[in-house]
Amino acid sequence: MSLALHGPAAAEIIACKQESASIVSLTLRLSDRALADRFEFQPGQFNMLYLYGAGEIPVSISSDPSSPDPLVHTIRDVGRISHGLVRLRPGDRIGLRGPFGRGWPVEDACRRDVIVITGGLGCAPVIPVIDYVIQRRRDYGRLIIMQGVKHSDDLIWRARYDAWAEQPDTQVLLAADVGDRQWNGTVGPVTGLFKQAQLRTGNSMAFLCGPEPMIRACVQQLLEKGLPPDRIWISMERNMQCALGQCGHCQFGARFVCRDGPVFCYADIRHLFGRKGF
Repeated sequence: MSLALHGPAAAEIIACKQESASIVSLTLRLSDRALADRFEFQPGQFNMLYLYGAGEIPVSISSDPSSPDPLVHTIRDVGRISHGLVRLRPGDRIGLRGPFGRGWPVEDACRRDVIVITGGLGCAPVIPVIDYVIQRRRDYGRLIIMQGVKHSDDLIWRARYDAWAEQPDTQVLLAADVGDRQWNGTVGPVTGLFKQAQLRTGNSMAFLCGPEPMIRACVQQLLEKGLPPDRIWISMERNMQCALGQCGHCQFGARFVCRDGPVFCYADIRHLFGRKGF
C-alpha cells in the first residue's frame, strides 16, 4: 500500500553527485524501513525536502518509479535552502514529505508515440517518464526526446542521453544556445530541433517541462503540426510552499499547482497559460 507523507519523515543522504557547477543530485533513503517499503510515486510527482533549521522546498523526483528506494532528487543551487541542500554529504539527514501532485499520464500514452521536450533542468521531472517508457518499450510507439540548454556545459546526464539514443525506435535531439568546441548537437533554441524530429502527431502525446517561454514556443509548434491540445501535457513551476493547496502561494486561476498539478493538460489551462499574473 502506498502513502503520502504529510509530515516530515527522516531521510539519510547516501550519495551526492555534482552534475554541473550549480547542480547536484542527492540520493537518499527514508530512515524508517516500513515507510520506505510503502513509498511509491508517479512520474512527475515531487517531494518537499526539509533542511533542518532552514525550511523546505519542492523538488521533482528524478529516479525510476519502479525502484522507489532509494530516491534521487536533482537540485540547482539557486536559493537559501537549495544552497544548503547541495552542500550535504553522505550520512547527513533531512526531512521529506511527499509524494505530492499529479504526475504524467504515462498509461494514457500507451500505444502512442511519446514526445518529450525539455529545457534546462526541466529534464529532471521527465526522467522517470523516459525510464517508464523504455522499460515497457513494446507498449509504446516512437520515443522522441528533445532537450535544450543555454550552454552545452549545462547538459547533465550525457551518458543517459547516449544510452537512450541506442534504444529501438528512439530519437534523441539536443540543442544548446551556446556550444563549446566539442558540441555535436544543434546550436540554437530547442524549437530548432523540430526540423529534425520524426513526429507523427496523428498518434502522439507530448510531455513538456522547462522555462515557460520555451514551453509556449514548443506548444505552438506542436499545435501547428496538428497535435491536439488535449494530448499536450506540461509541468508547471510555481512558488509551492505547503504542497497541500492550502497556503495559496501557487494558485493558478482556480487551481493550485501543488495539488492539481504540477502536470496539467494544456487544453485545460490554455486560457491562462502565458498570461501575465497567472
